[in-house]
Amino acid sequence: MTHPDIVLRFRGVRGSLATPGPSTVGVGGNTSCVEVQVGDARLVLDAGSGLRALGDELVATGGSHTTLLLSHLHWDHIQGLPFFAPIYTPGHRVEVISGGNGVMPLEAALRRQMCAPFFPVAFDDVTAQVSARELRAGETLRVGDATVRMARLNHPDPVWGYRIEHGGRAVVYATDTEHYACVDPVLRRLAADADVLIYDAQYTPEEYRGDGGPARVGWGHSTWQAAVELARAANVRRLVLFHHDPRRSDAAVADLEARARIAFPGTVAAREGDEIRVGVDTSARSAA
Repeated sequence: MTHPDIVLRFRGVRGSLATPGPSTVGVGGNTSCVEVQVGDARLVLDAGSGLRALGDELVATGGSHTTLLLSHLHWDHIQGLPFFAPIYTPGHRVEVISGGNGVMPLEAALRRQMCAPFFPVAFDDVTAQVSARELRAGETLRVGDATVRMARLNHPDPVWGYRIEHGGRAVVYATDTEHYACVDPVLRRLAADADVLIYDAQYTPEEYRGDGGPARVGWGHSTWQAAVELARAANVRRLVLFHHDPRRSDAAVADLEARARIAFPGTVAAREGDEIRVGVDTSARSAA
């Protein structure tokens, strides 16, 4: 079935470390993974632990191709890949795409993750299903009906943000990025007029400054306040707070969401299992 809209499904919304338990069950404890359905194409943003359940669904429904866009290679963004059932399913192609990491080719990094003594299945055993591809900053990629553009973000190791466009609509994924004293001009351009901005809001402004504890300056993450400033500057329609701190309880996420919503009414906190449907403008699609 062809989906005319862009459909987002949040499979994992937690940052840094998977965090199951009674205090996080409402928001979810799986790490970063967002499924994006664009027409007949399926893109997946990051391969955190939330990827595992998606893989089981794809095998059960007979999917044949998945494009996986990695923001970077820190554990919480790749730990689901060895448990992603399609990489063991003959006939299902998985293309893993990211920008350069500054240390080694993408395929070499994937090989290191899946080798003894860290994992019992070697990457060589799944290469019939998996391919790796590196893109350059600013490069444009076509995946089915979607156009994807990427930009480098601000993190201790290279991180890449993505803008996915279809039919005059746009979704931007910008996690694991730290704000500057001013709105990041690279992110402002990437997110300009986006329908949905998914943005790293791991810390509160107080935590970031170090009120009552260690400052998080230089740790590579941002705040809901910086998210609101970016959303305003980029004329974003809906802001989704993402990459919740592993110590953040359901109640604390709700409080953070409420504070941000006062400043930017179109704000929601990402929760595992949530779905957002971005209606495609058919007139814009026809004109394009």
